[in-house]
Amino acid sequence: ESYGKMSDIGDWFRSIPLITRYWFAASIAVPIIGKLGLIDFRNLMLVPELVFSRFQLWRPVTATLYFPITPNTGFLYLVNLYFLYHYSTRLETGAFDGRPADYVFMLLFNWICIVITGLLMNMRLLMIPLIMSVLYVWAQFNSETIVSFWFGTRFKAHYLPWVILVFNFIIGGSFVNELTGNLVGHLYFFLMFKYPMDLGGRSFLSTPEFLYRFFPNTRGGVSGFGVPPTRRPVPQEPPAAGGGGGGRHNWGQGFRLGGE
Repeated sequence: ESYGKMSDIGDWFRSIPLITRYWFAASIAVPIIGKLGLIDFRNLMLVPELVFSRFQLWRPVTATLYFPITPNTGFLYLVNLYFLYHYSTRLETGAFDGRPADYVFMLLFNWICIVITGLLMNMRLLMIPLIMSVLYVWAQFNSETIVSFWFGTRFKAHYLPWVILVFNFIIGGSFVNELTGNLVGHLYFFLMFKYPMDLGGRSFLSTPEFLYRFFPNTRGGVSGFGVPPTRRPVPQEPPAAGGGGGGRHNWGQGFRLGGE
């Protein structure tokens, strides 16, 4: 019985798309290592003076993966772990489907911006900002999709990052992390899509070539990120009444390669 359950968990874990799977696993492993005291949790947090004066360069990485698990913070941790799994999976298999290098680049860009912000603002933990930045990008891609939140509330996805900011503030007592994540997600989305496409500006961001060597595209299509997603994102939530036409960001509506 227990073996069957373990293999079910293993199957579920293997079903998570690759990049999300590693991020998700590390976001469980590092907090547990800190909780068990295998590594002093104080060595996992972002402390600017130790990064710069003692060159403890692992801290920006561990601070992104570590979260204290205590009776006071455990619920906030689990909720945000769920957001990581849910929205990173959707983004990796939706807008970034078949283009892992572009997804890795988005995570790297957001992470670097968050680390810089964290160092300037003396933030100790960076897990929630990175998760929120991914959730924000998903919400922009799916802005007209109707999402269901707790207690049966339903609203358009582009409100979701702000609803979660309030929600996390209620259960966690801070909104700086969420706000940082939302602003960084907005910066990425604006520079990568909104400015070059909607406003006709030049492209400031492009995925470096070396990432394509490590993470080659898994399907045909345009290498690089000059076009919106090459297929219509699979609607994961019930669409808005009336088909959700006329949305602000109907990326991919007329850009399908090898159209149906």
